[in-house]
Amino acid sequence: MDSVTLSREERIALDGLAAELGRVFGARLRSVAAYGLEAPAARRRLLHTIALVDRLSFDDLAKCVPLATGWRRRSLAVPLILELEEFLRTLDVFPLEYGDIIAHHVIVWGNDPFGGARVAPSDIRRACELSAKSHLIHLREAFLETAGDPDAVGRLVAASAPAFAALLRNIARLADDHESDLAAIAERQIGIPGDVVREVLSAGAGTRSSIAEPTALLSRYIAASERVWEYVDTWRAQA
Repeated sequence: MDSVTLSREERIALDGLAAELGRVFGARLRSVAAYGLEAPAARRRLLHTIALVDRLSFDDLAKCVPLATGWRRRSLAVPLILELEEFLRTLDVFPLEYGDIIAHHVIVWGNDPFGGARVAPSDIRRACELSAKSHLIHLREAFLETAGDPDAVGRLVAASAPAFAALLRNIARLADDHESDLAAIAERQIGIPGDVVREVLSAGAGTRSSIAEPTALLSRYIAASERVWEYVDTWRAQA
């Protein structure tokens, strides 16, 4: 579980969410946890949570509907509400999403339900391959849709950067690499130039206007994405 900083306002909002869910589910509520807290607490961020319960019915969902307006007002995303057994039985279905929650969460209420949860490396690899191939296909098709316009290409690079960063983080998890520098991970583990990764992530951070030659960068970006897919496609033989 990560050590993250929550502002006083965020803690109050999360505690309020847990209390509301407690009134809906009563003793069936097992735990509430926040995740996806990478953005600095100093900025107003949307707080994502998961609530695990013993049993979930449509009536429970109906009772939560009137609460949604208040959640949005307090910068709370609609919580992911799952039965605990349902969560554990679908770790192989959503290995990246659930694996990230397990690895990076803060307990808001209840006991930590993720202690014995484990995502199989083979499931992570398969999901990474799907993500890598989908990303590559998206870049190729989206480039055609830009009609070669440099500004449109720059927007494509910037818009796709967060997904690329998420893919590299998941590959780092697959390789059990705890390096925080994604460019260093990409160069060491996958063999793609770190400067390409830095340029793409920089564009995604809002500095797209600084791309001197967007089309040239996209060419290197697509080549790097091809290598990423090849890496995860053959990872099983390397493991």
